[in-house]
Amino acid sequence: MHGAPRAAHGSVLDAAGGAGEHGRMRAALPILIGASVMLSLAMGLRQSLGLFMAPSTQDLGIAVAEFTLAIAVQNLGWGFLQPFAGAAAARWGFRPVLAAGVVAYLAGLAVMALAQGALALMVGAGLLIGLALACTGSGMALAVASRPVSAAARSSALGMVSAAGSVGALLAAPIGQVLSEGWGWRAGVWGFLILGLAMLPAAWVAGRVDRVPVPPLARGETPRMGVALARAMSHPPFLVMSAAYFVCGLQLVFLTTHLPSYLALCGQDPMLSAKALGLIGGFNVLGSLFFGWAGGRWNKGALLGAIYLVRSLVLGLYFAWPPSEASTLVFAAIMGFLWLGVAPLVSGMVAEMFGLRFQALIQGIAFMSHQLGSFLGAFGGGLLFDLNGDYVLAWQLGVGMGLFAGAVQVAFALRGRPPGAPEPRPAPA
Repeated sequence: MHGAPRAAHGSVLDAAGGAGEHGRMRAALPILIGASVMLSLAMGLRQSLGLFMAPSTQDLGIAVAEFTLAIAVQNLGWGFLQPFAGAAAARWGFRPVLAAGVVAYLAGLAVMALAQGALALMVGAGLLIGLALACTGSGMALAVASRPVSAAARSSALGMVSAAGSVGALLAAPIGQVLSEGWGWRAGVWGFLILGLAMLPAAWVAGRVDRVPVPPLARGETPRMGVALARAMSHPPFLVMSAAYFVCGLQLVFLTTHLPSYLALCGQDPMLSAKALGLIGGFNVLGSLFFGWAGGRWNKGALLGAIYLVRSLVLGLYFAWPPSEASTLVFAAIMGFLWLGVAPLVSGMVAEMFGLRFQALIQGIAFMSHQLGSFLGAFGGGLLFDLNGDYVLAWQLGVGMGLFAGAVQVAFALRGRPPGAPEPRPAPA
């Protein structure tokens, strides 16, 4: 590949005889759209499963902790299987991994809709959807989006794909709530399965990224998977980022799983939780775009820490007083802006630190930490609720851990130059 730019300047789509930046972006557009649609539906459906907690636990005669255990297993499975999905994509390509993930997602929703007890709920909403998210969630979608664009455009492209990942909640949450209220929670889950069918063509189109050549090895980059993994596990900026990512998962999954139950406990209209989840998705579009843009200009690690700090302060202020419709919607808007803005920052840091060849694998290791936090946020929140009859201790622990993680992330990031940045970014065109 004598005509290809150095890997430090991004990968190349050999389109229009080696056209410039605009040509590469045009050629990459179908891949980016496919990844965006797939991620939007995968995340939107998953984020809205909490809508079914109250009616399904009543219908099946199970405890809240049993439902939240299924969601916790989903998040744990997603996290632990993510590195394996990344390794499979590095070995066999993205398309078969993405397609297998969509099939697992649809099967999980079908098992959940037919569930007659906690075990089926665990298999469907837990194991199968956890496997599916490892293959179709943010880690894989952003690894797909990183390859066909240049380094100069990468952070913004990641922000755009992350933004699309929130649109699904705008569609799924209201549909799920309306179907659940009108025809029962099972109808809501079947509605989610019908929406999920659109992931099949989206994943197939996103899989066209397999035709894009992996860039040549940069200086210090290794072609060996084991060596790359060992370097990641001994790299302090990566380890700090991964540890803080644990608290990110804890806070977000606590909210998506328990906010509907909390609002019902406080006597709020059941539709308010759907409005709040939808608003989180809407403002997440703006936040993802902003942090994708900002990550191309400022220290990504410091931006991550700032997100964790502000998010924790907002959580504490909201839960410290009884909720109202107005306070809940304002809270949802702020949290939405700070929601998936972490995704382009984390993906960008991993690409800068270790290159694109094993990005999905190494990013999967960081995401495993995130999902351990998600497990604790989902199951721990339900367990504390069953023990205490309220969410007070759960939100207090979440806020305290978030403030600590954010402070450590900012302090570490500001010690010197941005983690892993090999050279200054090119100036915007």
